[in-house]
Amino acid sequence: MTKYAQQILDLVLCSTEHPTAEQIFLQMKQKNSKIAQATVYNNLNALVADGKLIRLSQPGAPDRYDNTTRHDHLICTRCGALADFKFTDLTHNIEAALGARIQSYDLRIHYLCPACRKAQEQHENFER
Repeated sequence: MTKYAQQILDLVLCSTEHPTAEQIFLQMKQKNSKIAQATVYNNLNALVADGKLIRLSQPGAPDRYDNTTRHDHLICTRCGALADFKFTDLTHNIEAALGARIQSYDLRIHYLCPACRKAQEQHENFER
């Protein structure tokens, strides 16, 4: 693995923010002023292809990157906030229903985050 690939991997693995390629590039730029944006994109593509990272795509938003540990995602339909969530019983229930072992799955729940829900409630109360 190249020096840049390792640094990008470490950056994503240490992040709780699900960074975009642009955010990764800006953070890498602070460390390595000579890194090119294409280098970041190429390394991200390789890390995803190698199964070291996952790419989270949402319509109308830049791709985000995350670690590969077993977890699910909550995505706010209003602001796009992305949060990790782990449904511990879900895998066991699905495997029991299927009678087979799950190799992998990707669960993304679209919801209204607490901040957006509060803003919506305030807006609805104001209109009354």
